[in-house]
Amino acid sequence: MDISINLSFRYDYDRALERLASDPVHSVNLGTREVRIPMEEGNIVRLVGTGTTESPSFILQNVQNEDQVEWVKRRFHFHQSLDQINTHFMQTDLEQLFIEHAGTPLVRNFSLYGTLMQNIIHQQLNLAFSHTLTMRFVQAFGSEQEGVWRYPKPEVVARLQVDDLRTLQFSARKAEYVIGLSQAIADGRLDLNKFETMEDEEVIRELVAYRGVGAWTAQNFLLFGLGRPNLFPIADVGLQNALKKVWNLTRKPTADEIAEHFPRWSPYLSYAALYLWRSIE
Repeated sequence: MDISINLSFRYDYDRALERLASDPVHSVNLGTREVRIPMEEGNIVRLVGTGTTESPSFILQNVQNEDQVEWVKRRFHFHQSLDQINTHFMQTDLEQLFIEHAGTPLVRNFSLYGTLMQNIIHQQLNLAFSHTLTMRFVQAFGSEQEGVWRYPKPEVVARLQVDDLRTLQFSARKAEYVIGLSQAIADGRLDLNKFETMEDEEVIRELVAYRGVGAWTAQNFLLFGLGRPNLFPIADVGLQNALKKVWNLTRKPTADEIAEHFPRWSPYLSYAALYLWRSIE
């Protein structure tokens, strides 16, 4: 089934695709303005941009049912106008960022398990190597369908040994984290799907109980896995550097200095984070 989607608010699909394309696990073609998405049901759907930022429209191809249509809409933030978010920041110190990047959506990752694994893998690595290591993990233990990669199933990773990941250049500790979390998911102790209906603090509290998951990892999971609108990973070095630039500082701002702005940026802290990342990418 193919359907057409038209939005009534400004939406910069090309910038969304640029960010998705930075992760080699995603199947993105910037020239044809399309992304191919592996669905849990086994099919690959194709989202193609056919409009402009001011008049956004799309064709969604190969969806099986309305549930898949709604799933894609929520992943790409089609379900809620971005205009009110942009207006909210017009009277803040981030006004210029929201003028420059107006209409850039927060796009959720396509796999909750993949999001968690990616966040563990990315810990304390530069961006280029973190993407390389993630792709090695996916290619070694995941699957490919029509040129689109899927993250491995937790049950597959749960059976691995540390040395299986060490050969990919994982550290021993990071390999233990990845395998341990996968075992918890595979045996039902950790249910990622239930987090959809839980409050942010409840999710963080449950996730950080596992080895390898700190506040930064839990917050990024909430942000890019669950699409929560009001999160700001305050310990993220990239965000600190972006604010140093925005605020014309000679040093990175402290956590307290950043937190002072949260009342003015809320309830859209996640968009403050996204646009700050965009400003230095």
